Amino acid sequence: MDNELPSPNAWERLWAPHRKEYLVEHAGNFTDETCPFCLAQDMSDSDGLIVVRQPLAYVVLNKYPYASGHILICTTRHVPMYDELTADEIAAIGLLTQEAMRTLRVVTNCSGFNIGLNQGSVAGAGVAGHLHQHVVPRWPADSNFMPIIGNTKVMPELLETTRQLLSEAWH
Repeated sequence: MDNELPSPNAWERLWAPHRKEYLVEHAGNFTDETCPFCLAQDMSDSDGLIVVRQPLAYVVLNKYPYASGHILICTTRHVPMYDELTADEIAAIGLLTQEAMRTLRVVTNCSGFNIGLNQGSVAGAGVAGHLHQHVVPRWPADSNFMPIIGNTKVMPELLETTRQLLSEAWH
């Protein structure tokens, strides 16, 4: 029949049981003293992978990127949810997002972006206590078989190099 729904077993699934350990032991379990986004602010830009700092927000490379140039826009204040931000913090994140897009286009020659906030550990936030927005540059055909078949992500550039290029190009 044309109106039948596919069997749940007809869907292909990608199993990643290695993520369970991280989800159970690490995700959402950071305190103010162990928060990687708070700790990065006390480091040098190169050690903390910080691209640019502003009083209310800053830009840092994702240490575990989905793609080269994957950056995070973080509040300087340790706050978990978007609705707890001040109007000035919201504006700072918005302006940094625009600047990030412009800079990533120049540095990486990307043609699109994934931008998003995961709020709370149940929503996928690995550091649930400190708000951070993902900005992931995308290119045509940038997904391939390597992560699925080879269990490997191919990053064409070292994090340190990406940070340096973005910092130098930031307007």
